[in-house]
Amino acid sequence: MDDCPSLPASFDDPRITEQFCRRIDGPAGDLSLLGVVHDHPASVARVERVVDAVDPDVLALELPPAALPLYRSYADEADGNGSPRFGGEMSAAIRAAATADVVGIDAPNWSFVRRLVTRLVADRASAATARRVASSLGGATREALACRVAATLTHATSMTVTRDDPIEYDCTPADPPERQAAHERSHVATVQALLGSVETDGTALSYRDETRERCMAERLEEIRERGDVVAVVGVDHLEALEDALSERALE
Repeated sequence: MDDCPSLPASFDDPRITEQFCRRIDGPAGDLSLLGVVHDHPASVARVERVVDAVDPDVLALELPPAALPLYRSYADEADGNGSPRFGGEMSAAIRAAATADVVGIDAPNWSFVRRLVTRLVADRASAATARRVASSLGGATREALACRVAATLTHATSMTVTRDDPIEYDCTPADPPERQAAHERSHVATVQALLGSVETDGTALSYRDETRERCMAERLEEIRERGDVVAVVGVDHLEALEDALSERALE
């Protein structure tokens, strides 16, 4: 398995590096994993450039399927050659992948719920942990349904209905690529340092995220049979997905 050395090397762009880009070869096509920081200018630019260059058969996004119509509407709303105003790197990826089949690989879905319940039972998780997991799942389900409603309203009216305001960082799309890349690396390092200081094993958060990653890996394994795939996921999921998919390739 390679860390896609040829992909970063093909771009003269400091935002496209091995830290955020992995490749896993397959019999039907290559899977390119792109790690992103939500709404960050460097992530948006990385996704746009790589997706445009790879021209994948399938674009896989860390979004629940129910949220895809809303992000498609954001992508369609973009004017000229600019990035979409809303939806960050996800809508930018959809806009760049004009001919690709776009799929959502994130929870909530039935596979996620079944795997989550099975693990909670097998681990004999406490009632308190189970309640927190259920609350988290309920929140994610409501958010996905709200995205679907927002998409319906956007298509039915002349206005764009948004779920969240874009996150603002101390850099902008107008800044040089070098500054964007440096700011993104610093942001990721800070967040990872904070997460590393918090014990999460056995918590509701670990149950949720580990189960999400396993389900996303399974879904990516399925769609790899359809040709070249570019998957856009949060950078914190990048290593876990790479490991899971590499293990499957060795089975």
